[in-house]
Amino acid sequence: MMIRNKNKNSSKENSNRLNFILAVVFLLCILVVIRLFILQVSNHDLYIALASDQHQVYNKLEPKRGQIFFQDIDNTQGGYYPVATNKDFALVYAVPQKIEDPAAVAESLYKIFDEEKIIKEVEDLLASDEFFKQASTTDEINSEKSFADDKSEEFYKIKKEAEIELRKKMVIEGYIAKLSKKHDPYEPLKSKVDEDVLKRLMDLNIVGIDYILENFRFYPEKNIGSQILGFVSDNREDRHGQYGLEGFFDDELTGSFGSIKAERAAKGGLIIVKEREYNQPVSGSDLVLTINRSIQFTACGKLREAVLRHGADGGSVVIMDPKTGAIIAMCSYPDYDPNEYKSVDNIDVYNNPAIFYQWEPGSIFKAITMASSLDQGKISPETTYVDNGFVMIEGWPKPIRNSDFETKGGHGVVNMVTVLEESLNTGVIFAMQKIGAEKFAEYVKNFGFGEKTGIELETESGGRIGMLEAKNIRPIEAATATFGQGITVTPLQMINAFAAIANGGILMQPYLVKEIRKENGEKTVTQSREIRRVISARTAALVSGMLVKVVDKGHGKRAGVDGYYIAGKTGTAQVPKKGGGYEENAHIGSFAGFGPVDDPVFAMLVKIDNPRDVEWAESSAAPLFGEIADFILNYYQVPKER
Repeated sequence: MMIRNKNKNSSKENSNRLNFILAVVFLLCILVVIRLFILQVSNHDLYIALASDQHQVYNKLEPKRGQIFFQDIDNTQGGYYPVATNKDFALVYAVPQKIEDPAAVAESLYKIFDEEKIIKEVEDLLASDEFFKQASTTDEINSEKSFADDKSEEFYKIKKEAEIELRKKMVIEGYIAKLSKKHDPYEPLKSKVDEDVLKRLMDLNIVGIDYILENFRFYPEKNIGSQILGFVSDNREDRHGQYGLEGFFDDELTGSFGSIKAERAAKGGLIIVKEREYNQPVSGSDLVLTINRSIQFTACGKLREAVLRHGADGGSVVIMDPKTGAIIAMCSYPDYDPNEYKSVDNIDVYNNPAIFYQWEPGSIFKAITMASSLDQGKISPETTYVDNGFVMIEGWPKPIRNSDFETKGGHGVVNMVTVLEESLNTGVIFAMQKIGAEKFAEYVKNFGFGEKTGIELETESGGRIGMLEAKNIRPIEAATATFGQGITVTPLQMINAFAAIANGGILMQPYLVKEIRKENGEKTVTQSREIRRVISARTAALVSGMLVKVVDKGHGKRAGVDGYYIAGKTGTAQVPKKGGGYEENAHIGSFAGFGPVDDPVFAMLVKIDNPRDVEWAESSAAPLFGEIADFILNYYQVPKER
């Protein structure tokens, strides 16, 4: 009886085990089915893509970026010179695990890459006396400064060698730190290394130093025209044009990316199959500018010299063809090298001051006021008034004076020609009052002030004409605007208005791009465009004649060019300060003009920001205008007329 029960229990246990095993097998089958469903249905696309990554190769093909050209009639390259192009540079890297003597290699790298640069930096530093401005005011430094004031060659030599040695040590320590990573198979050292420098390095045959070539944007003229051109970022994953033409025309210059897709064999090679996909990249378009390389180079060079000579904060020059609106030259200082755009001390230098920065133009605006009143027929060049040296304006407690009131007082009975020659504030207020503030404001707007010109550049400003936009213009606002105070303009706006006078009263659309050339040979040519007639041809001729008198007899004498009739006007503007009023001992000198007056080939504005050695524009901007104008007239071989 006992034996029977034992067999019965054993049979029951075997049955339970079997059921358990069957349940496990069943669950496993269910899991396999679910997994197959996920693989074959739910995540089908994912695994197709993963398989594609293993068996297919896909490359994005980068297009060739379009070039930018200046014009130059003396150029042997068909009249065009590339100022923004593409070039292969080397990325120099080290394989530290192969470097046997990091200190010796670091010394060699310093001599190749850094020595000349550091010597120049130190020489510039000591020449500008910046070293002592940055130094602490210890007795040691003070005694050194006194020693330096004696212009001791020995002192200069000691300081130069010490500063160079300090910088050299820091650079070499940086190289040694990279070269000493014994288990590191790759350590980048220098990017954008030029061919000549690369050759000097590779001739040393240093084991563990190698390079790869990368294509970058290259600007052969360096600083010349940098604020027109802008730059292309070095970020290989996201290269885009920024500022200037590179930014404005980024899409056109970039072109269209292509692609290639092929099968990859088990050992990694490509299998050429019929289904392979290839989309050819489309190169970017080229830009041919209206800028003349020779005039640009001369204007920029002379501007830089003038800014440094006067100890000024900066300056700008804009030259245009008054008949078409084409920009012949445009530059400002300080500028930068777009090849080394990351090395600037202040990114504000990326902005183009000729179109971005606004200033109160001062007395050059008197030509606009005079043109407005003459055009209305309310005055003539011979119209006279009594100048007492000052004038009282309704609703304003203080007198408005002429700039020479302290030395000359009133000029007595004078005509409108003398008003421009002597730059009399009272005279242009008299002229404005003849037509009224509202009509004057209308002319100011028609000349293009208070709105952007629409030139093909990023970051253009529109200026501000303030209360002249209001329905009820206060007398004081209109009065100060007549001589360029209380309103702001850009250099481009100002010269475009003068160009309208030179062009018989017709305001033109300024432009920089002459042609856009696609890879397939298709061209888009910019046609010159009239914006509107601002003043009559007769008024333009009268104002031009009056402006010639300014150069012949007035404050603009140093802007003249022997043998030519040059028209123009000086302006010495005060610098507004935050909170109202004007800065003491701070001025902006400018000269705007054109020539030859009967058939102008150029209109030009020169602006010098806060010169330290002279106060009036006749001693800063006017001479620079004359130097550049002389070059332009000779360059174009314009026959002398007087």
